[in-house]
Amino acid sequence: MSARPTNRHVLPVIALGGILGACARYGLAQAAPAQPGSIPWITLSINVSGSLLIGVLMVFVVEVGGTHPLLRPFLGVGVLGGFTTFSTYASETTVLLHGGHPALALAYLVGTPLAALAGVAAGVLLTRAALAARHRLATRGGSR
Repeated sequence: MSARPTNRHVLPVIALGGILGACARYGLAQAAPAQPGSIPWITLSINVSGSLLIGVLMVFVVEVGGTHPLLRPFLGVGVLGGFTTFSTYASETTVLLHGGHPALALAYLVGTPLAALAGVAAGVLLTRAALAARHRLATRGGSR
């Protein structure tokens, strides 16, 4: 007996989101390609901003709740999973290393995951702060 997916829409939603995220990443990478011998700033920016948005999304999905069940697969796994690119980060690290830039390769190798984790944390903290401020304003406005 084969296992059936619990929701037949999950995989198509992830695929659609992945297409959108990957196209956005590709467009940004084409607009500003990495320069040989330098940190690939676009890829770093994509990974950090995507990680920040994952932090924002997780607050809404996990803490706020009430979201559509396909929101997390579409945005989190699909769009942001297709947008962020840790395989390109690994490839670019190798190019830096083999191109005779071991210090840059090491900085990029260590800095990218640290910056991405900081992005997730910033997304969570900023979203919680914004929601708390919104709640305070709504409470203050409703008590008058």
